Amino acid sequence: MGETMRIQRALARAGVASRRHSEEMIAAGRVLVNGRPAQIGQSVDPDKDDIRVDGAAVATAPATVWVVLNKPQGVMTTRSDPQHRRTVFDLVPQAPGLTYVGRLDYMTEGVLLLTTDGKAAHALTHPSSGVEREYMAIVRGDAETAVKLARAGVKLPDGPVRAARVSSRSLGGGVHEFVITIAEGRKREVRRLCSALDLEVERLIRTRYGPVALGNLASGRSRTLTAAERHELDRLMERTDGNQERGTGGAAN
Repeated sequence: MGETMRIQRALARAGVASRRHSEEMIAAGRVLVNGRPAQIGQSVDPDKDDIRVDGAAVATAPATVWVVLNKPQGVMTTRSDPQHRRTVFDLVPQAPGLTYVGRLDYMTEGVLLLTTDGKAAHALTHPSSGVEREYMAIVRGDAETAVKLARAGVKLPDGPVRAARVSSRSLGGGVHEFVITIAEGRKREVRRLCSALDLEVERLIRTRYGPVALGNLASGRSRTLTAAERHELDRLMERTDGNQERGTGGAAN
């Protein structure tokens, strides 16, 4: 069974035009679906529906691969490593063009998305995307005060960090679970934030990236995304495409 998506996304995935330009072509009546004028936002299945632009058939784009990996500690988020350390690509099924969506550093664990859709990978890491990332850090230090400071905002050398949500709970023995949600992905941002809050990080896990949560996925294991996760990612990418075309944001992660 083919993948159902909005017509403007189908055109963008096939390389016809950006989603914004696709919407303009649809509004101008240049796009037909099964012989009828397309409507902005209508659902199509590119594998089944006859989609034409100015009378020319739109070629079906290759099926996109999406994978979520529970990245373990001591694994590189890179295609290859000069020191021959394990990489995330050693842990997932191989697919041509597979790339990761944002990095996790060597000792950070948790949710890492990988996809063959390079445009989507860029969109989801672009500063204008506003995609939330949730992290759980096992820390030592004054976590209660750190929560208050993080809620107020913390200045780092490359700009302030404003947490969407932050909380902590004691695990006993001076150890705390520090959970923070941010909507950006600067290099080592959470570790640098914890350092600024005088928290010593013993373990750092990304538990959610956008709509994709870690759940009970075992360390080092991967899975395909659910239909609901794909749908929510599509919605995020449509919003981000619009922001980018309006010139919002700067460099990606």
